[in-house]
Amino acid sequence: MLAARNAVACCSRAARRSASTSSHHAEPHAYEGFATPFWRNVVLAGLAGAAFYKFAPKASDSVYLTRWIAMYTESSNYWLDRNAEHTAGSQTASEDTLLFKEAKPALQRRLRYPMVFEQRSPFLHGVGATVDIRDVVVKSDGDL
Repeated sequence: MLAARNAVACCSRAARRSASTSSHHAEPHAYEGFATPFWRNVVLAGLAGAAFYKFAPKASDSVYLTRWIAMYTESSNYWLDRNAEHTAGSQTASEDTLLFKEAKPALQRRLRYPMVFEQRSPFLHGVGATVDIRDVVVKSDGDL
């Protein structure tokens, strides 16, 4: 019963709403000219750039900024040596990567029952069931 009342109340509220609004027209268009702060800043930045270009020192002059940058930059020989060292390190790393990617795991021969080697008690074997393994030689992969 309560759910039915809520549904009726919801529908009755929706039915009472009017489908119109109080504003019948769109907002009037606001005139925007070139007198906004954005365009003022664009013009001022252009004037500042032109003034800097006109009054900047010649390229041949040794200005303070150029000397300061030259003081903190390394010579070209330093960078050539550093790049050569980096290239040699990269080549070594790539050779190591190829070595590890092309390497194959060692060949392993698995025994079906490895506990056979642990059955060494003379009391568990009958006469003639044991073999003398003192002369057994383990072969490596190169001997196969």
